[in-house]
Amino acid sequence: MKKNLLSWCCCFALSTAVLASCSKDEAPDPTIASIAVSNPDFQVLEDAAIRGEVAGILSNKNPNDPQGSGNFTVFAPNNAAFARLGLNSASDLLTLQKPFLTSTLLYHVANGTLAGSSLQTGSTSASALGPVRRIIKKGNDSYVNGSRILATDVQAANGTIHVIDKVLLATGGNVVESALALKDAQVFIAPELSFLVEAVLYCELQGPLSTTPNITVFAPTDKAFKELGVALGVPLNVPADIRKLPKATVTAVLLNHVLAGGAKFTPELPENTTVNSLGGAPVQLGTFTNGTITVKGTNNTTPATMVIPDVQATNGVVHVIDRVLLP
Repeated sequence: MKKNLLSWCCCFALSTAVLASCSKDEAPDPTIASIAVSNPDFQVLEDAAIRGEVAGILSNKNPNDPQGSGNFTVFAPNNAAFARLGLNSASDLLTLQKPFLTSTLLYHVANGTLAGSSLQTGSTSASALGPVRRIIKKGNDSYVNGSRILATDVQAANGTIHVIDKVLLATGGNVVESALALKDAQVFIAPELSFLVEAVLYCELQGPLSTTPNITVFAPTDKAFKELGVALGVPLNVPADIRKLPKATVTAVLLNHVLAGGAKFTPELPENTTVNSLGGAPVQLGTFTNGTITVKGTNNTTPATMVIPDVQATNGVVHVIDRVLLP
C-alpha cells in the first residue's frame, strides 16, 4: 500500500538526497510513488494519499497527459506543510472528510509536465481537480498560490515533482459556498465558521459575497466569535446568538473582513501597510512571515493571525483568522 500513493508527494524532498542515493544499476527513473515511500519527510502525504484513495494513480503512467508522455506534475507538501493544519499523523487525517481530502490531493496534481523553468511569475496551470493555480514571486522566492516552492524538477518515470511548504487548498465553490462547506462539516468532521455563516445570513450578504469577483476575505473562526461575545458582554454561545447584536453593527463588522480589488494570496498582500476594507474602515496588515501575515482592525488591541491561509474559492481567496476584525 505504501508503494502506492502519493508517496508521490513524498517524492518531493527526496530532492538531491534520495536521487543521489540511486545507484547506476537501478532503474534510472522510479515512479513518483516509489520515490515517495523512501523519504520519511513525506509520511503524512503518503498517508493522505492512501486514505484519499489516490494511491494507485501516481504509480502509473498518466493516460490524460496532453503531451502524450504519460506524465504528471505534482506539487508535493512535506510533513511540515501538513503540520501547519494540525495534521501530524495518519490519525490526524481522520479529522478531514474523505471526499475533501481526495479533492485536496488532486489539486496538487497537473496533467503533463510543468518544468521548473515554466513556473514563471503570473503563469497559471490547471489542476487535476479543475481550479487553476498561479505562480507568484516575492523577493527571491516563488510561490504556487500561497505555498513556497522549496525544490523543483525531481524527476520520476511518470512525471515531475516540485516540493512546497504549505498544503494547497481549493473548495470549488464561491466564498459563501466555501464557508457553508466548513459549517456543514464537509471539510472537517467538526463544523467550523458556523458563526460567520449565521452573521452573513443575518445581514443578507450571501448574495454579494457569492457574486462579487476577486475579493479577499478574512474569515474568523467560531472561537473568535465566542471570544468577541465575552469582550462585548453579550454571550455568543451558539450561532443564533449573533442576532442579539444590532444588524447594522454586524454588517459593518462583516464588511471589515472583505478587501475588494483582487483575490490575494498571502505573498501578494501588501505587508506593513493599511488598506481599506469593503466597508470603508482601514485594516492594518503586518509583516509577511513564514507564509502568513497578521491583520488588525481599528479597534482591535491584538492583531489576528491566520489559522488557515490561502484557501482558493471561485470568486476570491479566503484566509481563516483567529480574531474578529473590529472597525
